[in-house]
Amino acid sequence: MWPKNEGIVAVPLAEAGIIPGIKVDIGAKELAGHSGEKITEGLDGLRERLGEYAQRGARFAKWRAVIALGDGMPSQACIKANAHALARYAALCQEKGLVPIVEPEVLMEGTHSLERCFEVTEDVLRAVFQQLYRQGVSLESLLLKPNMVLSGSSFPAQESVAEVADATVRCLLRVVPAAVPGIVFLSGGQSGELATAHLNAMNAQLPSCLPWALSFSFGRALQQPAMAIWGGQEANVAAAQQALLHRAACNQAARRGQYCAAMDRA
Repeated sequence: MWPKNEGIVAVPLAEAGIIPGIKVDIGAKELAGHSGEKITEGLDGLRERLGEYAQRGARFAKWRAVIALGDGMPSQACIKANAHALARYAALCQEKGLVPIVEPEVLMEGTHSLERCFEVTEDVLRAVFQQLYRQGVSLESLLLKPNMVLSGSSFPAQESVAEVADATVRCLLRVVPAAVPGIVFLSGGQSGELATAHLNAMNAQLPSCLPWALSFSFGRALQQPAMAIWGGQEANVAAAQQALLHRAACNQAARRGQYCAAMDRA
């Protein structure tokens, strides 16, 4: 949270064009019987909590599942358990009039290749949409927040921006129904500039006939540069806010396929 700034005038979120939402899972816990794998929890009492959030003005919610790659991972048990939980969460959100952001994240950490990430991401997304269908979730009324298809952070050879963009879109075309209105990528540990470049390549270099809008829901890649500048110091607030605004503007341009590296050099 930013420190108080006497020059800022508070206005209602709605008047500022901001739609409020809330993260509703309670975190990823150890999956029993599967060492090193996680299951996201928080379904108990979720219906009642969602009703309260909706009454307080929330209009969307988020639930994150994490899938690790490694020796013997992910297991089908891990994939299916997390897909089922995501679908139940999404159904409960729509019951209360909230838009669910469905976030199955294949983690970037590891030594896996881009091809391995492609294979697992396809498997995970296929399982998620099968469960969404079985739970009666309206695909037209959700947003998908997936990882991009990337080599592991410790893999010796990293692919080019164009190769990552091509692999990601090919993977999505195989399994994400056209009924889904939008895909809002997570940055998954990428730098701000690299995540922006990947998104831009998808929107600028690939066919315009894609059935869904491709946008961003970056956390670290959007906020980390500003947080590093701020460093908890009041004197750095203005510069940090400017850095956040700049990063947001770059990603807005990438959403339109209009970003170039010169924007960051400037």
